[in-house]
Amino acid sequence: MSLVSRSSVFDPFSMDLWDPFDSMFRSIVQSAGSPDSDTAAFAAARIDWKETPEAHVFKADLPGVKKEEVKVEVEDGNVLVISGQRSKEKEDKNDRWHRVERSSGQFMRRFRLPGNAKVDQVKAGLENGVLTVTVPKAEEKKPEVKAIEISG
Repeated sequence: MSLVSRSSVFDPFSMDLWDPFDSMFRSIVQSAGSPDSDTAAFAAARIDWKETPEAHVFKADLPGVKKEEVKVEVEDGNVLVISGQRSKEKEDKNDRWHRVERSSGQFMRRFRLPGNAKVDQVKAGLENGVLTVTVPKAEEKKPEVKAIEISG
């Protein structure tokens, strides 16, 4: 198990830019209690990306999001795009809310895939609120070694 925080690991393939003020801004927006604070929290959907010997695997926690509300696409031949939307719960005039903490709104994340990604074989599944996207990797060609006879 790694002791390094996942968010502090440099990822050369991600198109996301590191913003030192991001977490500070997010906490300010969420604490402000504005109507957009839920949307802001959901808009920055957190996604894990791990590489196994066989594939690149992306996982996103999307509780309350239906399969029909999520899109997984490959743009420009090597950019994985995961987007979607969680609708806000309808409010009844007779309801009195004491606390609203669940987020809603749209999200979109883009990841630049490495050259060994088989983008024509991408698979995605949504189970128990977790979206898993698997991008198989092409087998690495091992260099051919040719023995050279030494004369003399």
